[in-house]
Amino acid sequence: MASTNKEPRTILGLRTDLVWGLVGVLLFIVGDGVEQAWISPYLIERGMTMPQSATLISIYGIAVALGAWFSGVFAEAWGPRVTMLIGAGAWILGQVLFLLIALPTMSFAILIPTYCIRGFGYPLFCYSFLVWVTYKNPQKTLGAAVGWFYLAFTGGLYIVANSYASLMIPVIGHVGVLWSAIGWVVLGTMIVLFFVKGALREKAPFKEQIKILLSGITIMKDNPRIGIGGVVRMINGISQFGLPVFYPVFLRQFGFSTEQWLGIWAVAFGVNILFNLIWGVVGDKIGWRRTIQIFGGFGCGCTMLLMAFAPAWFTGDFLMMSVVSGIYGAFLAGFCPISALVPSLEPTRKGATMSVLSLGAGLASFVGPAIVALSFVSIGAHGVLYIFSILYFISIPLTGFLREKTEENKEKLHEIGNV
Repeated sequence: MASTNKEPRTILGLRTDLVWGLVGVLLFIVGDGVEQAWISPYLIERGMTMPQSATLISIYGIAVALGAWFSGVFAEAWGPRVTMLIGAGAWILGQVLFLLIALPTMSFAILIPTYCIRGFGYPLFCYSFLVWVTYKNPQKTLGAAVGWFYLAFTGGLYIVANSYASLMIPVIGHVGVLWSAIGWVVLGTMIVLFFVKGALREKAPFKEQIKILLSGITIMKDNPRIGIGGVVRMINGISQFGLPVFYPVFLRQFGFSTEQWLGIWAVAFGVNILFNLIWGVVGDKIGWRRTIQIFGGFGCGCTMLLMAFAPAWFTGDFLMMSVVSGIYGAFLAGFCPISALVPSLEPTRKGATMSVLSLGAGLASFVGPAIVALSFVSIGAHGVLYIFSILYFISIPLTGFLREKTEENKEKLHEIGNV
């Protein structure tokens, strides 16, 4: 008699019923990311100082961190689909207010809350779907499935969004591009609304929902490894969010235009999306933790030092700076398996573990720009890149703590056997 417990259908490691969700994430994040590579120099041209611009973006990062933290527990309590729709609504509201009220006045007091509302929305949409992936995808190919998520997320945020912005800014202007972003977000949301089906579980009673929401905090006390995983995830993203704040201004000193910067930045994440898949598969083969330490922590630490000196070595040379950028994108993807590794430490509470990871990702969007805001004036671009490098090297021993208890017990037994 045929077994009723059929293995779910997968394509290159990803469940087929999750594919439409990835399409929705990609389209949504294009809309969210159309300004991320140029908003800082644009605001500076309109009268802001570098520290003010960095402060705005770092405060925005706090909103992103909160949305990211809530994404996992909301997804577990209310379902990823509902959480994604809440996130889309918040993003659209914030974008409209930012364009109608904040930008025309350039009032710092209005720019902050409106920009933060949209910042709260995007992680609710994107990271709650990642929770769905970690629950629904087979464990043996989870590293590859997470790689597919980051391919869609990174490809939309950095490749499609930057390419779209560089093409359309000369045609419809910066503000026009920001208005057009709403169309991308609405399209991604409609795909989720009509094509993404299913739930993680039956609807939980209200008391159970409250317990799930609180688990995003209590899990770090119950299992400190989860908190360490969140710190590593934060370190992963500091350069990703910190570099756009100051690096285009730094590059101008060496003959690179804003348009060239957008191209250089797009190369980084063109390579990154490919290596998200590569490191995901490598992590499934050699171990997720080892992949993060070697290719993520050590690779990014060295690359930050390279990026400090490369502009002077390759003054005005777009091709060589694109190569450097591609190296950065490849090693940044080395952290990809962390979204498979950390949930494996608490397999029965993946929503809570993903909340902590998403909080770390969100905090990166605060910490990266905050480091720039606090240190750029005093120590310059080189100093900021040295700080980023040190943090990446620190992530190597931190990742060493991300072992499952059963794994630790095996190692202890092996040590005893060798005595």
